[in-house]
Amino acid sequence: MLDVRGYQLNDRQRKVLAIHDISCMGKCSLTVAIPIISATGLEVPVLPTAVLSTQTSGFEGYSFRDLTDDMVLTLEHWKSLGVTFDGIYTGFLGSDRQIDIVCRIIDELAPEAKVFIDPVMGDDGKLYDIFGEDFPDKMKKLVSRADFISPNITEAMLLLGKEYPTGPLSRRFVESTLRELSALGPRKVILTGVYFDRYNLGAASYDADTDEISYYFSKRIPGTYYGTGDIFCSTTVAGIMNGLPMAKALSVAVDFTQRSIERTYAARTDVRYGVNFEEGIPKMLDDMSLGHLSYKI
Repeated sequence: MLDVRGYQLNDRQRKVLAIHDISCMGKCSLTVAIPIISATGLEVPVLPTAVLSTQTSGFEGYSFRDLTDDMVLTLEHWKSLGVTFDGIYTGFLGSDRQIDIVCRIIDELAPEAKVFIDPVMGDDGKLYDIFGEDFPDKMKKLVSRADFISPNITEAMLLLGKEYPTGPLSRRFVESTLRELSALGPRKVILTGVYFDRYNLGAASYDADTDEISYYFSKRIPGTYYGTGDIFCSTTVAGIMNGLPMAKALSVAVDFTQRSIERTYAARTDVRYGVNFEEGIPKMLDDMSLGHLSYKI
């Protein structure tokens, strides 16, 4: 039996633990993951990895507080409470210690959970300055525990120890990359930033259980837009945790992200502060066939 808002009575609300940093200004990481995933009816407990005054791209003088020690304390408290999770979704991890902590959470609190790893390490062919050259090898430890990973092209090459390619990409390159990434452990891989021409941009996915590869593209919009990777990944996680096939979750995420960029491009707002995804959430829920969750109080 359903209640007036479409929920199945007596169903337990599922928990997806989001392990990301908090940028107090600039829509990315937790300030993106929480509203998108919770809008789809999932509970989103959080484990912050750091707190920053702003996101880092385009800003100088921002504050940064590392929360590694707090993560350990939180893990121990959760263990004492017998907390478990249905899904785990990680983004920016600032150190080797944080990778080890997340591995402990997976092993000790959520051995049956779906594990989604966004291996945030770099962009535009470069490892982020905060990380040492050995960080990609350390990230492989976490990737090996994942069910789903969603690297961009830079992060995929860092994980595979390969040179960053000059685009446009070829289908052969994308499909071999997907399979090589899956060989690191995850059965399902989503590769973002895929493009075969200068007009369209999107993502590709690979399911090792079926050997199926899917693509989905949308119109490329000029400019650089911060936080869009987190919007895409959070939407994908929400879709899969709500039972969507990976290819369908991929298409919803690409469309939602593209419309958010398009809205921001038309408004000519300062892209350092992120894109307007909030106004697109009702349409995203409809695309997921979760329109019953989009209501006004």
